[in-house]
Amino acid sequence: MDPIQKSLALALCSQALLTMLVWIYLYVTRIGHMRKNRITAQALAAPGNIEKLLAPVVNPSDNFENLFEMPVLFYVAILFLFVSGTGDGMFAAMAWIFVIGRALHSIIHCTYNQVMHRFTCYAISSLAVWAIWLRMTWKILGD
Repeated sequence: MDPIQKSLALALCSQALLTMLVWIYLYVTRIGHMRKNRITAQALAAPGNIEKLLAPVVNPSDNFENLFEMPVLFYVAILFLFVSGTGDGMFAAMAWIFVIGRALHSIIHCTYNQVMHRFTCYAISSLAVWAIWLRMTWKILGD
């Protein structure tokens, strides 16, 4: 595997690893909160109880959901670049900007949750993925 392909593959794996880590954190936080407050799993079955009983630990859950929104565009683009062999250093750099931005977004969202800090990371990572798509489209049209 050439260095560019390896970099794209590692960015892809890193984004998936981030999703796994947030998933683990979500359940550690949620189960810890439930044990501490003696909330049974069955208590969550009643309509509206999840939002009410788990409100103090909602950020990791919200962040986990976020990791299946914009990152879907990232996964598809990187897989296309990888399979087509059209990736280059610029694509790899943009991929890593996306992954680092999303990692920072997740850290902020799951911890102190300062919205403007979180939004800045979101915006930078989103611009990176849109740049990947625009450049990829431009290259396809140019062929």
